[in-house]
Amino acid sequence: MLEELLSLNIFGFFLIFSRVGTAISVMPGFSASFFSARLRLGLALAICFVLTPILIAGLPVRPQAIPALALLILGEILIGAFIGSIGRIAISALQTAGTVIAYVSSMANALIQDPIAEQQSSTIASFLLTMGIVMVFVTDLHHDMLKAVIASYSLFPPGEPPPVGDFAENMGRRVADSFALGLRMAAPVVIVGLTYYIGLGLLGRLMPTLQVFFFGMPFQIGAQIWVLMVTLSGIMMVFLRNYGNVYQSFMLP
Repeated sequence: MLEELLSLNIFGFFLIFSRVGTAISVMPGFSASFFSARLRLGLALAICFVLTPILIAGLPVRPQAIPALALLILGEILIGAFIGSIGRIAISALQTAGTVIAYVSSMANALIQDPIAEQQSSTIASFLLTMGIVMVFVTDLHHDMLKAVIASYSLFPPGEPPPVGDFAENMGRRVADSFALGLRMAAPVVIVGLTYYIGLGLLGRLMPTLQVFFFGMPFQIGAQIWVLMVTLSGIMMVFLRNYGNVYQSFMLP
């Protein structure tokens, strides 16, 4: 009994933990600096305790050779990192949109520490990221993230080599789609800003003595904040629909 426990149950538990723990440590929200590392570890262990009796029958036999065991664990870590990373790539669309909006509205120099991106970001990008992660948890999309980790055991069975080429191609496509989505979400502010810049340039040519920057910047900032306020709900709806579709592709019908 003890030998079976050590060779099967403990090995299976830590093999599952390699994938689940890595995914949770990378997923947006769970991996944020304000989320306690102890809570993150406890959540990963609790999920593994629940999944072990369900998934242990489909796990491979423990390899006797150390290199084979290391490759097996590294493959599980790679799969978990891939599943968690696509969520971070998807939510980075809000950072792209916020950075573009801040640049167009002349607020790109106002930088603060972003707790989601864990770097210096503009105030608008930090606001959109914070609201985005709150909306993800409010709308229960974090359940889809956890479901995608569980469903990955059907797509990527443990013991088989992970499709690294497909992972790289998928990541590259998602980065491009995330950047394009960020530009589309910032489009209303960009259009208003471009129109305003053209009008301000014409006004400066018609009235050379007018202090264009002194006159135009306060109105520009106020107008762009108003446009952002009007379009914010639409931006969040587009983001949430796209974020949900990202993890729906992992769930088999």
